[in-house]
Amino acid sequence: MIIRVRPRPVRFILMTKMTYRRLGNSGLKVSVLSFGSWVTFDTQMGDEVARDCMQTAFDAGCNFFDNAEVYAGGRSEAQMGRVIAELGWPRYSYVLTTKVFWGIHTDTVNMRNTLNRKYLMQAIDGSLERFNHDFVDVLYCHRPDPQTPIEETVWAMHDIITSGKALYWGTSEWSAEEIRSAIDIAERHHLHKPITEQSQYNLLDRRKVEKEYARLVAETGYGNTTWSPLSSGLLSGKYRDGIPEGSRASVAGLEWLSGRMTDAEAVRRVEKLRPIAERLGCSMAQMAIAWCARNPQVSTVITGASRAEQVTENFAALEVIDAITDEVAAEMLAALG
Repeated sequence: MIIRVRPRPVRFILMTKMTYRRLGNSGLKVSVLSFGSWVTFDTQMGDEVARDCMQTAFDAGCNFFDNAEVYAGGRSEAQMGRVIAELGWPRYSYVLTTKVFWGIHTDTVNMRNTLNRKYLMQAIDGSLERFNHDFVDVLYCHRPDPQTPIEETVWAMHDIITSGKALYWGTSEWSAEEIRSAIDIAERHHLHKPITEQSQYNLLDRRKVEKEYARLVAETGYGNTTWSPLSSGLLSGKYRDGIPEGSRASVAGLEWLSGRMTDAEAVRRVEKLRPIAERLGCSMAQMAIAWCARNPQVSTVITGASRAEQVTENFAALEVIDAITDEVAAEMLAALG
């Protein structure tokens, strides 16, 4: 069946082309800036806006689209699957990822907050059904599970890859020790190893990527597809006068964000970055995203947006990466205190 895509408006074309990096020590190449659906899909946007955002990212060279089973209780995966089908992208042209752990069948003990074999085998089937895809490119274990032996999880993830339902697997917010244990088990039994982490990384949250994972990355080449480069929007500078209408912190169900966004001390620290961004001739959001992307240990920076114009603005951070020299980066960190 041929899916016809409606004509789209002409968009601003970035002067700097997208660059691509290997995902960890694998041969898979991912765009240095990528697009994720956390918070926004099914919550802040319908299919039309989601389609605009994804096509805008794709047009800018983005090939990495991130999701998770738990986002909007599975509805985020379903929406992304519908949008991809409507856009008619060739399957070879993009990398699709999702994450499992929390579960969406919360009334069943073996299907929530776990990485046991039963859950993993059924969770991947549920995700693929919602995406209407035969496989995902990367399947992440969304959190570590201290109640399930890591060996059980590693074997299950290996079998999922062997079955062709995922091509690679990774971890999200695991400790360096837990990741190394998974790698050691896989190597010992000649199984598919995890190749990448997905952790929070931004100017305000640096410890895991820069400290805890440093030796692991140096010794194994482990990748990292980082999220929240704007610290849920705080680093964009848009909260200096309160919570603007239409922002994440104003959305029903996300009230937990409003406290952080209106914390006077946090806002005061972030405002110290504004003169640096003005000097560089970019927005605070672009500068914060570019700061993350300049780190060679980061495979891709996952960005989010609630409208296509935000995608265009965020991806213009490509123009800023080279402007953030070591001296500028040090100035930014000094400004934050």
